[in-house]
Amino acid sequence: MSSRQIPADELVALTDLDRGLTESEVARQRSLHGSNDILKEQPAQWRVLLRDTARDPMIWFLVVMSALYGIVGEYTDAVVLLVALLPLIGMDAYLHRRTLVSTRGLADRLAATCRVVRNSLATVIPARDLVPGDLVLLAPGDPIPADGIFVTGAEIQTDESTLTGESVPVRKSPVIEPVRSQSVDHRFWAFAGTRLLAGEARFRVAFTGSQTLYGEIVHSAQAINRQRTPLQAAVVRLVTILLVIAITICLALAGIRLWQGYGILDALMSALTLAVAALPEEFPVVFTFFLGVGVYRLARRQALVRRAVAVENIGRVTCICSDKTGTMTEGRLELAHCVSAAGTDDPHLVALAASAADPASHDPLDDALSNWLRQRGSSGEASKVATPTAERLASFPFTEARRRETAVLQIPGTEDGCQIVVKGAPETVLAMSRIKEVENARWLEEVDRLARGGHKVIACAVQSRALADWGGNEPQDGYTFAGLLAFEDRLRDGVREAVNSCREAGIRVVMVTGDHPITAAAIAREIGLGGSTPEIVTAEALAATGDPRAMETVDVVARAAPAQKLDLVQAFQSAGEIVAVTGDGINDLPAILAADIGIAMGERGTQSAREGAAIVLLDDNFRTIVHAIAEGRQLFQNLRASFAYLLTFHIAFIATAAVIPMLGYPLLYLPVHIIWLELIIHPTALLVFQDQAPASELGHIGRESDGEIFDRRTWATIAVTGSIMAILVLAVYIHAFEQHGDGIHARSMAMVSLVAMSSTLAILLASQAHAAQTKSGIRRLLSSRVAWLVSAVSMASAVILLEVPVVAERVHLQPLAGASWTLAILAGVLGGATVLFLRRAPRRQSRAASTVIAN
Repeated sequence: MSSRQIPADELVALTDLDRGLTESEVARQRSLHGSNDILKEQPAQWRVLLRDTARDPMIWFLVVMSALYGIVGEYTDAVVLLVALLPLIGMDAYLHRRTLVSTRGLADRLAATCRVVRNSLATVIPARDLVPGDLVLLAPGDPIPADGIFVTGAEIQTDESTLTGESVPVRKSPVIEPVRSQSVDHRFWAFAGTRLLAGEARFRVAFTGSQTLYGEIVHSAQAINRQRTPLQAAVVRLVTILLVIAITICLALAGIRLWQGYGILDALMSALTLAVAALPEEFPVVFTFFLGVGVYRLARRQALVRRAVAVENIGRVTCICSDKTGTMTEGRLELAHCVSAAGTDDPHLVALAASAADPASHDPLDDALSNWLRQRGSSGEASKVATPTAERLASFPFTEARRRETAVLQIPGTEDGCQIVVKGAPETVLAMSRIKEVENARWLEEVDRLARGGHKVIACAVQSRALADWGGNEPQDGYTFAGLLAFEDRLRDGVREAVNSCREAGIRVVMVTGDHPITAAAIAREIGLGGSTPEIVTAEALAATGDPRAMETVDVVARAAPAQKLDLVQAFQSAGEIVAVTGDGINDLPAILAADIGIAMGERGTQSAREGAAIVLLDDNFRTIVHAIAEGRQLFQNLRASFAYLLTFHIAFIATAAVIPMLGYPLLYLPVHIIWLELIIHPTALLVFQDQAPASELGHIGRESDGEIFDRRTWATIAVTGSIMAILVLAVYIHAFEQHGDGIHARSMAMVSLVAMSSTLAILLASQAHAAQTKSGIRRLLSSRVAWLVSAVSMASAVILLEVPVVAERVHLQPLAGASWTLAILAGVLGGATVLFLRRAPRRQSRAASTVIAN
């Protein structure tokens, strides 16, 4: 925000520095510009929520099936189906609320009232009544209600952290004369949504409402459309397909039972029982549950998830656009090197630089100077440190245009002498100093050497003169060069290792920083970004190319303003990347919302950035982002295992439920058996697979990992495996029925086979999920204690339901002889073991499904 353009027709309203508007002028301006409303009221948001929720076919199917079960008196099943609606509707409501809360939070931060001069009188009005041209009066602590130009005031400081994310006070200056140019430097601007910290001031309003910088950010954020994640879309497609298949089979079964002469009631019950068996309500429930587990796991890794679907999306990330300061580094400047000129020692050089700083400043660089002086004093070197105690006569603050800060100090012990100290960009300070050309070149080489080491370098110079010769202005030359000060912001622990993990996994890491390209290159080399020769480009040069292909090799974007992040994110997305972006200010919000994963800083980020982000880093650490990616990938792998279990088992479940009655045999499953099997299926799908922990390395992610649950080969393998299981259950049932002529005995053996198949499936799929952690086949098989526990409980339930006569009679089963148990369990184990065919398919998918990061 170095400068801002004012339309030519608005300049006339800014030419008078003192006069307020009249009522007629206010009315004219309001007719042209409207009210000072950042965010328009959006009525009836609940209607939008209902409309979006009603588009989900799963919702309607659950409602219809629940109603049918209620009609035939199966109230328990009806209630279970209605309960399954809650996580679906709850997730829709939560996501809908998150899309609104960030922009509403932005509006809440604006001033409600303000003081203006109208008709030559100071008056308090609602902030929304401001118009361009109004003269606003500000006192320390007042929020700034619109964008404008400071026209009066002294020692003005504003808090612009809501816009920039930087907590350092920003010094402002009033314009000296009426504004005549369309381009006005940042140091003269007051911005809506910020706050006056120091000094009393007046500013002339230039922009209101959506025309303010704040308003532009809000409206660009609103324009960004959040769509379903690929995995969400894949789950919806899967559920829709399964519903169509289920309805088709149910109608066919009802027709066949009528044709076989069983009557309307039998046909209806057969169809309803099969419908419940085929109902794919587990998939959205499991998806929601796994997201909740992911939210919990990420919270333990210092990543607070604000939208649960982000847990899935983070695992698909292929590009991370990360801030440097505070994310890859500690965000705390330290004075690392002093290079003093002849006649000056290090303590004196630091003291001179500290004396040029405004005592009220909280600039990190000035804090680093003060800390250095304080530490030297506390370590017994106080006599070597020249603490600045001189009276400050005048200050000339740092601006981007001036690139320096100057203080005029009265020399202690004298009444007619003053010392003028300047610190700032080395090129600027050297140009103001009396120094030979050869020596100037030597100092510039030293600046480059320090910058190449990743340091922020400033220079300091001083001159003394008689107070009578000062004249009140800032001297432009005649300084004695005092030396260079180099500051460093240390890398966070583990960042280099995290960047290396990303590179090996095929994830691009792009560092976005406002630093000089030389400094940015040094940091990039230190963290291993781009190898020994990282590709550095300035944001301005990148924008000038206009070619998306220019993004393909970029490692660092230097001299980047936060407002340019949105363009960077969209450029990477245009190149096919799945982008995660970090941000901490309101002007980061459009980029945060546009990114596939928006990540806000929890320690130094603004509230609006945190509200708009999908994930908030509680420790502001880049390494935490990599950990989050690891958890997301492991979640996707665990979800695949759970879905593979559900699909494979349901094929056998549905096929046997349909084929046996179609062949003229008695119904295999009654409602009580459906409930029993569902009580086995649900805990298995939810508990067995979610406990798989990330492995020790971040695996490579392929471009084919686009959120689809399985590839074609895996789908075919699941279909074949489920069919083999169904054939084995059919064989057991028909063999028992033909041998004993008893449908209850045949049903009992078939139920045992199904339970054994469920247990075998769970154990083998869980062991495959442990393949990345354990190479030994036996260890993998024994790795999931939850799988063995759930399987043991499932088999125990079969023993109780069959071998306790009273219970068996109530559930239409009967005890089995040892040979029958052996045959049924053997068929179940053989059927479940066919899942081993699935081991070949994941290896042909992206390696993202196999390995992820731990610590």
